[in-house]
Amino acid sequence: MPRWIQVLVFVLIIGLLLLFAFGLRARGEVQLSSGPAPDFSITSFEGQTLKLSQLRGKVVVVNIWASWCVPCRDEAPFLEKTWRQYKDRGAVFIGVNYVDSETAAKAYLKEFGITYFNGPDIGSEIYQRFRARGVPETFFIGKDGNIYGNALGPIAPNSAYMTERQFIQKLEELLAK
Repeated sequence: MPRWIQVLVFVLIIGLLLLFAFGLRARGEVQLSSGPAPDFSITSFEGQTLKLSQLRGKVVVVNIWASWCVPCRDEAPFLEKTWRQYKDRGAVFIGVNYVDSETAAKAYLKEFGITYFNGPDIGSEIYQRFRARGVPETFFIGKDGNIYGNALGPIAPNSAYMTERQFIQKLEELLAK
């Protein structure tokens, strides 16, 4: 066997071992549900950039979604409706599009009339910083920049994860602080 093939096989094996080790490490990390929110910058599909740390003093809802995610589609109308009701009260919603094509993501935003800030999570950086476990996933960030809970799974009237009523209660609680 030529030397270059041996080196290539060796590099591939080392790469797979590193990938496996990273996966084990990531599985061992606890999902973020409290403490300081990891700072991030995200650029919207329209080219505007937003940095989480610049939103101190506001309640921030970070929703990680994908156009191919059926439960995301179920919660999209509720999130848009709630955003419109709370945007003038100091709440900011940020949609983080996960592992999606720009075309599909933009079609999703148009389909549901989403007007709050949305952008792609290039390289799944935000997803990883928040130690997300799936989509949809929603994080609640208080005015002080700390995380005050999260919901893995859809927000819906009778959701096993977080009901629409619980979402509103959490938002009201954080706005009152």
